[in-house]
Amino acid sequence: MKEMRAIFASRLAEWMRKDERIAVVDADLARANGTMGLREEFPERALDVGVAEQNMASVAAGLASYGFIPFISSFTPFASRRICDQLAISVCYAKQNVKIVGSDPGISAEYNGGTHMSVEDIGVLRSLPNLMIFEPVDAIQLEQGVDAVIAHDGPVYIRMFRKALENLYPDDYKLDLFKADCLKPGLDVAIFASGIMVREALKAADLLAAEGINAEVINVHTIKPLDEETILASAKKCGCVVAAENHNIIGGLGSAVAELLSGTYPVPVKRVGIQDHFGEVAKMPYLMEKYKMTAGDIVAAAKAAIQAK
Repeated sequence: MKEMRAIFASRLAEWMRKDERIAVVDADLARANGTMGLREEFPERALDVGVAEQNMASVAAGLASYGFIPFISSFTPFASRRICDQLAISVCYAKQNVKIVGSDPGISAEYNGGTHMSVEDIGVLRSLPNLMIFEPVDAIQLEQGVDAVIAHDGPVYIRMFRKALENLYPDDYKLDLFKADCLKPGLDVAIFASGIMVREALKAADLLAAEGINAEVINVHTIKPLDEETILASAKKCGCVVAAENHNIIGGLGSAVAELLSGTYPVPVKRVGIQDHFGEVAKMPYLMEKYKMTAGDIVAAAKAAIQAK
């Protein structure tokens, strides 16, 4: 089981060997994010600007304006809120084909603590026009995601868990960036989840099934643009929904789902995620309990949603 950062770097290396447009720009975190080895093989296309994340984004925008497809990578807070103005103006407004990778999203930053624990990055970036937001759930989705975002002409933000994860998808899985994946069909409540919360949602569905509640679980891997068709169909079938995310409940997946449903098909919506708090130094199991992000918390939210029908 390889770390996600190793999968990411390996896939990039494959692309850099066959496509001279692919470049990588780091801001002193190449070793942490797994891209350090690219410098030896591609010294002219694997660059480091030092601890200057805004410059990283600006350099990437400049490269894109000359036809390159640059990937920039940093820890999630530095790939979102720190470079927000550069992303807004130099990348999204200018419609430059830059791919942004934010690693260690939400509570997965663990011992790096509150300053490095970005729980608002989706909320910050979802409001920028022209930007896609993609959060792979395992190595299979990440590998195919790198291919898909390179094929996509436009800026993309990849919210990447950095450490190792067990694969959730089979080897024959085919990613469609614009289509959410129904992992378990159901009738009583729809659970929309992203990132590390997808596994918690599946555990919750098993717990609910033991009580006779049939939950549908959908992996919303692309949060922008939202797969409105799948979400609406599931909400209409089940009559109530839960959104579970490794993010502040303000501005993220839950907000996107609620915004869609409130204007088209209002049903009870319960949100599981960080309840408008900053992060703190701790391991993920403790943080999931503290911020009420466990499978048990999703079960409680699902029951509340059903009760509110």
